[in-house]
Amino acid sequence: MQFMLLFSRQGKLRLQKWYVPLSDKERKKISRDLVQTILARKPKMCSFLEWRDLKIVYKRYASLYFCCAVEDQDNELITLEIIHRYVELLDKYFGSVCELDIIFNFEKAYFILDEFLLGGEAQERHQRHSQNHLVYFVSHLQEAEAPRSVLEEIGLT
Repeated sequence: MQFMLLFSRQGKLRLQKWYVPLSDKERKKISRDLVQTILARKPKMCSFLEWRDLKIVYKRYASLYFCCAVEDQDNELITLEIIHRYVELLDKYFGSVCELDIIFNFEKAYFILDEFLLGGEAQERHQRHSQNHLVYFVSHLQEAEAPRSVLEEIGLT
């Protein structure tokens, strides 16, 4: 996978993860072009498109578009499954994920994505294993965010 973008129906970029080195100028141009291209497509059109030398795979869930760019020889259906699995992981954590969850908890959305994808490759294909793995890490993340007193920090309580 080259990159993953999440954006709203209004074209606002909510999350982006790049797995290839590109300059900020190139990233902004790619994001702008892709968002315009995908938003211009009709809802009944296929979720795959060829763009430059990449395959673009996207899926709309409620008010968010999840968009991934993969190499020309990669399988589009596996990429669609990865998008769906990421949405399931977000649903598992947030309840029923919505755009506001991503906006106000973007660091958790990035954390979940980083645990699920490493270098653009899915780490665990089985749903139960990936959800159990996520629940373990997110529970530790929530424990780390809990306020602690200075005495607790140094181990005196």
